Amino acid sequence: MKKFTSESLRTLYLKFFESKGHKIIPSASLIPENDPTVLFTTAGMHPLVPYLLGEKHPAGNRLCDVQKCVRTGDIDEVGDSSHCTFFEMLGNWSLGDYFKNEMIPWSFEFLTSPEYLGIPVEDIAVTCFAGDDDCPKDGESAALWEKCGILPRNIYFLPKSGNWWGPAGTTGPCGPDTEMHIIRNHKEADKLGAYDFDNAPAGTFLEVWNDVFMQYNKNAEGKYEPLKQKNVDTGMGLERTLCILNGKASVYETDIFENAIAEIERLTGCRYGESEEVTKAFRVVLDHVRTATFMLGDTKGIVPSNTDQGYILRRIIRRAVRFGRNIGLPQGALNNVSKTIIAKYADVYPELAVNSARVYEELEKEENKFSKTLQQGLREFEKATACIAAGGVIDGVTAFHLYDTYGFPVEITCEMAREKGLNVDVGGYEAAYAEHQEKSRAGSEAKFACGLADHKEETTRLHTATHLLHAALKKVCSPDIQQKGSNITEERLRFDFNFSRKLTPEEVAEVENLVNAQIKADVPVVMREMSLEQAREEGFTGLFESKYGETVKTYSIGGFSKEICGGPHASRTGELGTFKIAKQENVSAGVKRIKAVLIQN
Repeated sequence: MKKFTSESLRTLYLKFFESKGHKIIPSASLIPENDPTVLFTTAGMHPLVPYLLGEKHPAGNRLCDVQKCVRTGDIDEVGDSSHCTFFEMLGNWSLGDYFKNEMIPWSFEFLTSPEYLGIPVEDIAVTCFAGDDDCPKDGESAALWEKCGILPRNIYFLPKSGNWWGPAGTTGPCGPDTEMHIIRNHKEADKLGAYDFDNAPAGTFLEVWNDVFMQYNKNAEGKYEPLKQKNVDTGMGLERTLCILNGKASVYETDIFENAIAEIERLTGCRYGESEEVTKAFRVVLDHVRTATFMLGDTKGIVPSNTDQGYILRRIIRRAVRFGRNIGLPQGALNNVSKTIIAKYADVYPELAVNSARVYEELEKEENKFSKTLQQGLREFEKATACIAAGGVIDGVTAFHLYDTYGFPVEITCEMAREKGLNVDVGGYEAAYAEHQEKSRAGSEAKFACGLADHKEETTRLHTATHLLHAALKKVCSPDIQQKGSNITEERLRFDFNFSRKLTPEEVAEVENLVNAQIKADVPVVMREMSLEQAREEGFTGLFESKYGETVKTYSIGGFSKEICGGPHASRTGELGTFKIAKQENVSAGVKRIKAVLIQN
């Protein structure tokens, strides 16, 4: 197979789909806008949920991109050859345009053509959906693959657990998929029947790509309803594909990490690969520093905290510090590693360079904060576990003490316990620290982040109210106020913004009065599509350091509010009801949160 760099693979993928009539769109933020059931953007389709449900995309109905993603459900596995918390997803979409008859031949062409990846046909296996009560067997995809040239013996069928994608959260677009694999062990593959794919020994196949045929919407009752339009959603993990194409044993041995590895070797005197323990420590530091760099450097950059995304970030940084110390990585060295990451990605994601000062500042602060108590905490852990026999349990009070006194996230305590063959009474920990029950647990990302929970009428009204709130805050508090995040359900809105203090009671009343005056006036909400430059010139607000497409949607509410936004919105402010601020909270340094409701008259 041909050899690739990360840069050449990104470019080739986008070039291919551009030649098929696709518009290249920029990567969205790691903080999702349209899927509040997850903390981070975990797939390329997250920013496109409204369009997969039928809303018109400004760039058209054929799209492709390279989307930055974070998944932390298997964070404890990071350190092996393939797991990463941050990754890039190469993807293309059809929004009600083409379907299987086009996508499968294109997939075959990109994989096998000498002009592109040049993978031998006999080395490719595909899987298709076996069918169940929700959706019939996907014999159509299997027939198309065979027509393209895939050998019949290399076509397999899997149930929903293997060949069904989505929804990304609890509800949303989903459907059967077909997955493409590289056959690494032909001898074992040839023993399998059409329904035996899952019985193959580990390492027989390596997945490189999947095509999802989104034709259903899973509703809140768990039922699968046909979508108004049939969509295609594909995903090719850049890191894994790069690893496979270059014949590497690990994603960490590609060009993505080579400079970072060299820097860690320089700082520690250790050599990547010299032992299993050292290699794992290298990989944890590499992955976690890269992930933290992208979180901190995002256009909606977060900072370490004890809740939601900030807690995940804190856990990742502290885990990197712990493993870094195991190989002698000196204090303050996370920034050295981060600089190699930014240098590697700056041309692709310029926001990293723009926000580099914040990245380095927050990394240093969090590393210093944890380093002060790390050794003491490790000694306390060793003391607490010295008398516990293998298979025993660390009590919840001790786990809480390690968190409260030494800053050990309970997940780190659990990980250290597993290394000793012990368990942790997590329930006891939660009982000892009940107010932290809303923290993200290991493998739990099913919490509201920002954006709309759904497109119900109530949620849509509250989304419209956030525009009025944003404009009112600018008028009452500061014209420099910018949105830092939002989460909207059918019950309430949550709006995060940059401000140094809580609003006074007088300011709260003034904000409410301004918003309610606009509601009482029954002002129309006007949507216009225009170029980004025109939106700037006309005074629409937006995160202009973000990557927008050439055409954007703008929403104006009289002369009071003008924002770039994806929707949906109420048609008139008179539909909203009475606006009331219910609560103010601190999010992080310089970021405040308002929760508000609409009372129906």
